[in-house]
Amino acid sequence: GGEVGKRLDFLIQELHREANTLGSKSAALELTRIGVDMKVLIEQMREQVQNIE
Repeated sequence: GGEVGKRLDFLIQELHREANTLGSKSAALELTRIGVDMKVLIEQMREQVQNIE
């Protein structure tokens, strides 16, 4: 894990920030829904990354 786990954790944080930005700046309901779906998937990815660390 080590460095790879840290790098993946950083990338997951960036993905989460982008999903938050999409959700907060969107006036379209569909984009907001997609942002929420993305955050769910990103959280699942985070759990997998923690298994690597």
